[in-house]
Amino acid sequence: MKMPAISLLEWQQRYGTEKSCAEALLKTRWPDGFMCPHCGTTKAYYVHGRNVYQCSGCRHQVSLTADTMFHSTNLPLVKWFWAIYLTASDKGGISALRLRKHIKVSWPTARNMLRKIRIAMAHRNSLCRLEKIIEFDDTVVGGKRTGKRGRGAAGKKPVLVAVETRGEKAGIVAMEAVGSVSKETVREFIRYHVKDGQTVRTDALSALNSVNETQQHEKRVTPPEEASKWLPMVHIMIGNMKAFINGTFHGVSSQYLQEYLDEFCYRFNRRFWEDELPLRLLNACLAHSPVRLAENC
Repeated sequence: MKMPAISLLEWQQRYGTEKSCAEALLKTRWPDGFMCPHCGTTKAYYVHGRNVYQCSGCRHQVSLTADTMFHSTNLPLVKWFWAIYLTASDKGGISALRLRKHIKVSWPTARNMLRKIRIAMAHRNSLCRLEKIIEFDDTVVGGKRTGKRGRGAAGKKPVLVAVETRGEKAGIVAMEAVGSVSKETVREFIRYHVKDGQTVRTDALSALNSVNETQQHEKRVTPPEEASKWLPMVHIMIGNMKAFINGTFHGVSSQYLQEYLDEFCYRFNRRFWEDELPLRLLNACLAHSPVRLAENC
């Protein structure tokens, strides 16, 4: 669905007050009007002192943010909406440090806000599955260390990467951080991200043989100097992903790598709709279910 472009000034005019943000969330949550989750009654009145809606039938009270991405938040919705805009509007993304400065919250709060937004991105990514001709490879992401490089290097996280090829251009991309590159992790990645019966090109790594269980597998022994010829698009994606992570976030820990991969894929898969991205991301966040993070996050 096509969305309109929106500028910073237009965003401020549309979502610059708590009331306007609440109305946007209300419209998304109950597009046909209030409906009690307890008894299904469609009438309620607003309890200003508690900031909740009380059902006229069973008197059950419902917070507007309950069972949404903003569940149990203590922050004004205006700050959430600005976080979404700032995340979407900058092509390179935004770090928690920069977000903290822009919306005046603590660094841990900014970090958790971005994590929740990226989880909403990941949910949108999961709705797309790759098809037709696909290049598939693995890489490693992590800090620079002496010793072995590439597969099996210490302190680095393996990442599976697949991208559609549409002539000389890329289609949809999918990336997933895994514990190791094995037949099991490859099988699960293919099952989750690729439609059955597609043409998947890989190198001759034995762990990738599980691709042929559901796909037309084209594999080739690929020396390093030949990799960019047999799998050109996937190597471009790997380079772009690493530039995105190092350029904006200056590296990430393996524990949180997947959320940065999710953000990269979300942006890349919508690169032709860059002006629409703030409203697209807002819709994704408003419609997303609760995101509860661990206590030590």
